[in-house]
Amino acid sequence: MVTVTLEDVTKKFGETLAVDKLSLEIKDKEFFALLGPSGCGKTTTLNMIAGLEEVTSGRIYFDDELINDVPPEKRDIAMVFQTYALYPTLKAYENVAFPLRIRKLPKEEIRKKVKETCELLRISHLFDKRPHEMSGGERQRVALARAIVRSPRVFLLDEPLSNIDAKLRVYMRAEIIRLQKYLKTTTIYVTHDQVEAMTMSDRMVVMDQGRAIQVDPPMEIFEKPSHLFVAGFIGTPPMNLFECSYTEKDGTPMLQSDIFSIPIEEAPVSVEAGSELILGVRPQNLMVLKKRDSPECFKAEIYAVEPLGTETVVNLKIGDDVYKAVTGAKFDLTIDENVWVRVDKGYIHVFDKKTEQVLV
Repeated sequence: MVTVTLEDVTKKFGETLAVDKLSLEIKDKEFFALLGPSGCGKTTTLNMIAGLEEVTSGRIYFDDELINDVPPEKRDIAMVFQTYALYPTLKAYENVAFPLRIRKLPKEEIRKKVKETCELLRISHLFDKRPHEMSGGERQRVALARAIVRSPRVFLLDEPLSNIDAKLRVYMRAEIIRLQKYLKTTTIYVTHDQVEAMTMSDRMVVMDQGRAIQVDPPMEIFEKPSHLFVAGFIGTPPMNLFECSYTEKDGTPMLQSDIFSIPIEEAPVSVEAGSELILGVRPQNLMVLKKRDSPECFKAEIYAVEPLGTETVVNLKIGDDVYKAVTGAKFDLTIDENVWVRVDKGYIHVFDKKTEQVLV
C-alpha cells in the first residue's frame, strides 16, 4: 500500500486556475474523500494523481517516489469512473479479467483471482452477462471488481455512485466501505455529495475554487467548521448564518443584530466592539417555541413546514430572510403562524465576516 502526498500542486488550463497550490497527505490504507461543489477542482486533482492530467507545478509522491513524470500505466493505480467504462462487447467475466490478461498472467491465476473477487462482490452470477444486460448497480460492481482484481497500490473513485438510484446508492455506500476496510487499500474518493463523504471517509478535504479549505475527519468538520464556506456547505439542511456585530453590555460579551441580542460566555479572540461577525447555528440547534421563555428569544413567522417522518424541517421567515429549524416529528403549528425562536448557545459558531475564518 502507499501514502499519497501532494505538495503545492497547481493545475492551469490556459488562464483558468483549476487547482491552486493544493497540499494534502493521504495516509496508507486511508479512505480519503475530496468533497466540494462542481468546478472546485476535485476531479482535476484525482486525474493528476492518476496521471491523466499533467501537473502545472508542484509535486505528487507515492511514499517517497516522485511520480509527476511517471506514466499512468506505471503508477499501479486503479480508477473507477462515474460512467463505469466497461467494455460493451465483453461479458462480466471478461471485463474483470481484462487487466490481468494485459499483464499476461497465467490463465489459471486469472481464473482464480476473478473468481475470488467476484465472490467478494457477490457478482459471480453475472459472469455471462454483457453490460447492457445488467442494472446500474450490477455494472458498478463489475467496474469495482475490475479495479480490485489486480490489487493496485491506490484506488481512485470519481463519483462512482452518481448514476444509480437513491435506494441502491445507500446499499453501495455500505458495500464500498466494507470492501475498503477488508482490502486495506489507500482510497481517494471524489464526490459532491456530502452524505457520501461524511459516511464513507476516514478523513476528507472540503475544496472550493481549487483550494483546500479544511482537512479533518468528517465529524470534526461537521462540529468544528474552520471557515464560513465549510459551515454553509456541510450539513443537511445547511447551517443558518446570521449577520451580527460584537458588543458589550454591562461587561457581558454580546452578539447583536436587528433581530436578536445574545449574551455569550467569552469574547471572540482579537475582536473589538462593533466588529462585523457571522453567527452560525445548525437547524437542529434553533429552538421553535410557541411562547417566549427567555429575553434571548426573537420573533419569526412560519414560512413552510416539511415533514420527514422522523423529524420536521420548519422554514422560518425572519425579516426578509428564511432560516431552517429541525424539530421533532410531531409539529402542530402551520404556515403564517408567529413563533419565538431561541438559539442553543452550546452549539454556536462565530465567524469573522471579512476573513470568513472561525472565531468561536
